[in-house]
Amino acid sequence: MNIREIDAPLMKQAFLASAQGLEAKKEWINELNVFPVPDGDTGTNMTMTIMAAAREVAEIEKPTMETLAKAISSGSLRGARGNSGVILSQLFRGFTKEIKPLQTVDVPALSRAFVRATETAYKAVMKPKEGTILTVARGMADKAVEMAEKTEDVAEFAREVIAHGDLVLSQTPEMLPVLKQAGVVDSGGQGLMQVVKGAMEGLLGKEVDWSEASGQAAMVAPASPDHAGSQGGADVSGLDTSEIRYGYCTEFIIHIEKHYDEETEQEFKDYLESVGDSLVVVSDDDVVKVHVHTNDPGLAIQRALTYGSLSRIKIDNMREEHQERLIQNSEKLAREQKAAQQAKKASGNKESEEREPRKPYGFIAVSVGEGMAEIFRGIGADYLIEGGQTMNPSTEDMLNAIDQVHADRIFILPNNKNIILAAEQAKYLVEDKEIIVVPSKTVPQGITALINFIPELSAEENLKTMMEEMERIKTGQITYAVRSTRIDNMEIHQGDIMGIGDQGMLAVGTSIERTTMDTLKAMVDEESELISIYYGCDVKPEDARRVLSMAQKACPDCEVELHDGGQPIYYYLMSVE
Repeated sequence: MNIREIDAPLMKQAFLASAQGLEAKKEWINELNVFPVPDGDTGTNMTMTIMAAAREVAEIEKPTMETLAKAISSGSLRGARGNSGVILSQLFRGFTKEIKPLQTVDVPALSRAFVRATETAYKAVMKPKEGTILTVARGMADKAVEMAEKTEDVAEFAREVIAHGDLVLSQTPEMLPVLKQAGVVDSGGQGLMQVVKGAMEGLLGKEVDWSEASGQAAMVAPASPDHAGSQGGADVSGLDTSEIRYGYCTEFIIHIEKHYDEETEQEFKDYLESVGDSLVVVSDDDVVKVHVHTNDPGLAIQRALTYGSLSRIKIDNMREEHQERLIQNSEKLAREQKAAQQAKKASGNKESEEREPRKPYGFIAVSVGEGMAEIFRGIGADYLIEGGQTMNPSTEDMLNAIDQVHADRIFILPNNKNIILAAEQAKYLVEDKEIIVVPSKTVPQGITALINFIPELSAEENLKTMMEEMERIKTGQITYAVRSTRIDNMEIHQGDIMGIGDQGMLAVGTSIERTTMDTLKAMVDEESELISIYYGCDVKPEDARRVLSMAQKACPDCEVELHDGGQPIYYYLMSVE
């Protein structure tokens, strides 16, 4: 097929196909996470970013390049989650700036758009690192410039650019040793390739097989055989299922074909609550996403069929398969829905708040776990965004939080390196308040930063003090491995317990307590004075107190504090200062 120009309807088709292509492979991309922790969410973050734009694009009935450019740029900008999602949104932003004034797009215009996309994304990252999504984007941009001199056929242009992008992606392990050691290519780069390949299929109007590929297809070297640890971790073979009240995790999407308003939705929710629990019902125009735990999935499905047709039906026997991660994700969705309801309720008080004078400073912290929330509230946080690993908040979430804080200057504590870019992006979208992003990469760093805020100092002086104090903090995180790999010259098997420090792996073992102590010993030195230990929701208080006692005996010259953090995923978070 020879394509000389792309008009707006075809561009819309290509973009929606790119979103579909990425969504179909998100779990595959998630598996490429270098650290084998249960938070490999690059695919999820990129998908949620592009889907935010796709929803806006899909609503445009008579598209022009200008309306498409606005929808893609604005939607992805506000929906961006995680570093990979923010970079993807910046790629879209640069690309759409180039095509926005055009009626149709030809090869030279595409070439310019690829170059501008890459330049925009590189500018958005403070310290660009090669071997990442940026490298893959630049490789395709370079090839685009070359192909603009050789062909006028968009299809030929796209094939060559994609082929070169795949080549650059395959070389990323040679640019980042950590990728080579883990035996994977860069997950963000892989996600970008799915976006471009999906767009190509959309341009050609092909029927696409969106069935998920095996994650092994993108591996550079085969992973080690699975080996579950003897304690904790991903090995759930010994999980006590007697406490699971409802055994079937049931999910489906309803395509509404009959009357369905707020009253109908509430009646549907009431019914589902009568036959199950862990209920999440999310409505978006004529589509309703349902998640429920029940002992009779048929009852939920039969009731749903009275409203319309169903798709993506998924039923898992939790007692049989011990779907721990699925349960965590459903709880995450429920928390997000609860947070949205709380934000809606808070917005009702906004008018009265605006009549009061703003206070000089406000604070927003990203955190997860009731214990962590109480700690942040206790030291002065005005608003908490529930999030962190596995649930990176979007730029839109940041903007909503900023809107709720009635202050002239607002400090944002991301508390996760994968959330900092989203916070920075929100900063530049706010005009009526001064936003200061404190680059805290861990929760302990965020706690330290907020504790050291001094009202009498200026925002600039406080930021400097906060960053200086954060540099004194060493952070350790104890979690489990979801796959086998090798990192920092440590052999890791699926189910092993890992101690992760600020710069990489500190310890690996099969015992939570032993690995926690090995991690702590690697963090403590002669200048250490204070150790803070935050135990997660999967740790019993008596086990946490035993770890406290062990830490006090191992580090007699340090003061040791124990806190109930309530965080998921990580058994313990520790800080040493």
